Amino acid sequence: MNRADSTRVLISGASVAGCALAFWLNRYGYAVTVVEKAGTVRSGGYPIDVRGTALEVVQRMGILPRLREAHIDLRRLTFLDEDGSEIVSLNPHAVTGGVEGRDLEVRRGDLTDALYAAVRDDVEFLFDDSIDTLDQSGNGVEITFRGGGRRTFDMVFGADGVHSRTRELVLGPEQQFHRYLGYRFAVFTMRNTFGLSRETVMWNSPGRAAALYAAGDDDVHAFLTFAKPEPPLSASPDPRAQRDLVATVFADAGWEVPRMLAAMRDADDVYVDGVSQIHLPRWSGGRVALVGDAAYAPSFLTGQGTSLALVGAYMLAGSLADRGHAAGFAAYERDTREFVTANQQLAGKGGAGLFPTTPEDLKQRNIRLRSLSSMPPAGGRPAHSALTLPEFTLPMT
Repeated sequence: MNRADSTRVLISGASVAGCALAFWLNRYGYAVTVVEKAGTVRSGGYPIDVRGTALEVVQRMGILPRLREAHIDLRRLTFLDEDGSEIVSLNPHAVTGGVEGRDLEVRRGDLTDALYAAVRDDVEFLFDDSIDTLDQSGNGVEITFRGGGRRTFDMVFGADGVHSRTRELVLGPEQQFHRYLGYRFAVFTMRNTFGLSRETVMWNSPGRAAALYAAGDDDVHAFLTFAKPEPPLSASPDPRAQRDLVATVFADAGWEVPRMLAAMRDADDVYVDGVSQIHLPRWSGGRVALVGDAAYAPSFLTGQGTSLALVGAYMLAGSLADRGHAAGFAAYERDTREFVTANQQLAGKGGAGLFPTTPEDLKQRNIRLRSLSSMPPAGGRPAHSALTLPEFTLPMT
């Protein structure tokens, strides 16, 4: 009998890391439950990248053809000066380090929908609920849910994002693991009245950036990013105060920023946060392990958050396949941490390369961007493919 038979596990979070981990744990014979505070798997969301090693993961999951069909194929990335004049227009891969014709860019919802479709018939989902308390004093992990239920699991996995509740319950408050990179951002959706299609346009002034990302023709994803040395005081302050802060920072900005600020006031999907990473001394405690942003968020500056989540889920489930939780968790961290570190380091010292804070640094960035237009296509950043996936043994059926 496979070790996983009758082993009951709980995953907190039904986004990329959670659904991918559910897929692989189910394949290895675990009885999987996923708890998600939202009412369903979240569709929509801004576009994300799947690159390097993560492409092999989605191929092994059998969802690569579906993702290829959903590929956005962004064609142009245009940078504008403070007065709205064009600095340079580039192939996006020249800036992101992606490989044209191989790497994927899809709407986040297209990826989560594909992952959910691959597991929904075999995995128990508990929507509109979340973990309230977690007790490891017995032989398993006793969970009390916010909805009032109580259940015991053999293992629990936190796939609940940068501000992970699971991590806080097991390893302590977020502040000690949170590495703020000096920027804050707001992202939301607005109507595409700009005539943009499969392209991104970014406006900059020192310490501020505004971008419109058009995956198609109907809507655009609006991004407002700004330098702020002090980290946010709270992970979720008052939404009105968040919008007021963004509006104040960009109050005198030109280009299309006034229209973006007006749309932000009425948007129902505004997300505001600090640009940050999570650095943990260990990714597990007892019978609980963390995966994805909960364990090692790299920040959007790297473009690798989704890829790390997919690879981490594969490595965690496979490392557990023929081991108990202690040995499996240790193997997961031992074999994955170097890959994670290499990708976190892509952020450098923060967003200075893309979001300069001084006029001179902005001038130098623009010179570098113009030079990219005459360079041959890149072959991808080594960090994206720094891990060769092992072949884990599936149980006999």
